[in-house]
Amino acid sequence: MKLSVILGHPNPGSYNHAITACVLNTLAEMGHETFYHDLYAENFDPVLPHEEIADEDLLPEPVKRHINELKQAEGIVIVHPNWWGTPPAILKGWIDRVLRKGFAYRFDANGPVPYFTDKIVQIFSTSNTPRDVEINVNGDPLEGFWKTVVFGLCGSKSFERRNFESIILSTHEERLAWLDEVRKTISRRFISELP
Repeated sequence: MKLSVILGHPNPGSYNHAITACVLNTLAEMGHETFYHDLYAENFDPVLPHEEIADEDLLPEPVKRHINELKQAEGIVIVHPNWWGTPPAILKGWIDRVLRKGFAYRFDANGPVPYFTDKIVQIFSTSNTPRDVEINVNGDPLEGFWKTVVFGLCGSKSFERRNFESIILSTHEERLAWLDEVRKTISRRFISELP
């Protein structure tokens, strides 16, 4: 399989980077090909200029590269922290610029028509908010954002998200156990097809 792996965290020493390294290592061990982008390391520009909306010919090369890779990818893995109930701005800008109308979806007289119906989507997010507060007080806004707003519109029939919390209070042993869960999740969701 070909898979797109997107990381949105500015600190190279973060737990998000450890999750991403685990994802990439597991996919490599399974024999999959990955297109990997650390948005902060690559200094991805999250600002969507108006002219890009109107004219696809004006897309800069980095955006074209992301689109071309996603066209080939059978699955997408996104890793990011929960900041104010949303992904970081750089990742939101990636969505704005890359998951564009005409590529990830289109509209007809009956509404949106999705183009990502055959893509497997896995989100790994992290937060410092306790799980019961995230669900009972905040309503888990990231789940609705990714599952319904983004990949619901794009049509993914195979979506999962796992949030790890509370990062700030977690022990070394908990973090190791979470990485083992990441390995198992990737192995389950992106099963190698033997010849």
